[in-house]
Amino acid sequence: MHHHFIIYKPFGYLSQFIYNLKRNKKLLGELHDFPEGTMAIGRLDEDSEGLLLLSTDGMMSEIVRSKKVEKEYYAQVDGVITQQAVDELKKGVEIGFKGTRYVTRECEAHIITEKPDFPERGRKIRDERHGPTSWVSITVTEGKFRQVRKMTAAVGYPTLRLVRVRVGNVYLGNLQPGEVKEVEGFDV
Repeated sequence: MHHHFIIYKPFGYLSQFIYNLKRNKKLLGELHDFPEGTMAIGRLDEDSEGLLLLSTDGMMSEIVRSKKVEKEYYAQVDGVITQQAVDELKKGVEIGFKGTRYVTRECEAHIITEKPDFPERGRKIRDERHGPTSWVSITVTEGKFRQVRKMTAAVGYPTLRLVRVRVGNVYLGNLQPGEVKEVEGFDV
């Protein structure tokens, strides 16, 4: 029988269980006593946080990572993002990927007018003296390395904080950073 988990990956953790390079890194295994064979489905980079699905079922991993499943992110960006920039994101923007230029697929994006009610992050983003920030929702069906961060930078609004809030029909909801919840399966 397979095990499935949803977790709120905190800022500063790697989306993996083993890290063999020299520097000490915080790993997912520090959050919970996961069964043997548990793997992260997709990744969130060390500076990103939010919803991460884990499973002992490799087939489930293939389904969730497919281009049919939407992944929604809330990005806090530097400056007050414009509707024009959001429209550019929707159409697809050119980013660098593995040394080549890549145009992202069309996606859903909109400005978030109310500041999301996320828990404070362990490391402060920055303070208001450095100018205003704003939030945007971006929903993609692909996941290149640091894609959402590269997309917001490409339209002139670098990402300061990135939180994945949804994978398919699985939502972050009111999970807290580091919280782990075992579930029957994923309705993606």
